[in-house]
Amino acid sequence: MESIPHPIPRTVEEVFNDFKGRRGGLIKALTTDVEKFYEKCDPEKENLCLYGMPNETWEVNLPVEEVPPELPEPALGINFARDGMQEKDWLSLVAVHSDSWLLSVAFYFGARFGFGKSERKRLFQMINDLPTVFEVVTGSVKQAKEATPYNNSSKSKPSAKMPRQSESQPRGAKLSSKEEEESGEEEQEEEEEQGATLCGACGDNYANDEFWICCDICERWFHGKCVKITPAKAEHIKQYKCPGCSSKRVRV
Repeated sequence: MESIPHPIPRTVEEVFNDFKGRRGGLIKALTTDVEKFYEKCDPEKENLCLYGMPNETWEVNLPVEEVPPELPEPALGINFARDGMQEKDWLSLVAVHSDSWLLSVAFYFGARFGFGKSERKRLFQMINDLPTVFEVVTGSVKQAKEATPYNNSSKSKPSAKMPRQSESQPRGAKLSSKEEEESGEEEQEEEEEQGATLCGACGDNYANDEFWICCDICERWFHGKCVKITPAKAEHIKQYKCPGCSSKRVRV
């Protein structure tokens, strides 16, 4: 429930940071905090909404009483379908509505503070570079095996990408146009594969200086800090299960 205790974003960058914070909170609710989220969505309660906050927290609450509300409202009554469908399908549905809400909030700020065509386009491009909440929750984000950031079996990070220049070729030699084209395509494919590895908890991209760990069940990658696993602790884990896989239960 929003009473706007946070600074109101007024620039494209501020609106985007607000979007990222709210998105991070929603992803936590639907992944690492899924058990707590499930319990709060009691179908016996009144119409409930899932709110993401700019500081990457979340809450399940009743909609605001103010009409019209200060901000667009999330989907109403998400709790009613909780026991009427499989948990993964319910979480996916909530994720879809969460994505819609995030966009509506971001462009509400854009309209409120008079963003022009170029500003709206830049805002959408920044937002579109991030995977959706739905993609993160369902695991449909492409996970590139060749660019895995952390290997559970060896417990070591991949080596840094080396230049593609052949040892047999003189340092100052110029590649033919065909060789340059092929080399450029290979580098682009490698960069795309590395950039495709995203944290299953927060959805952010892989960075070389961060510790990551892979779930042996769903094979999704996570920042160590997002799942509270340190490199030292990982050394003693034979089979790692992420919070989502650990909390899965069989529902009738």
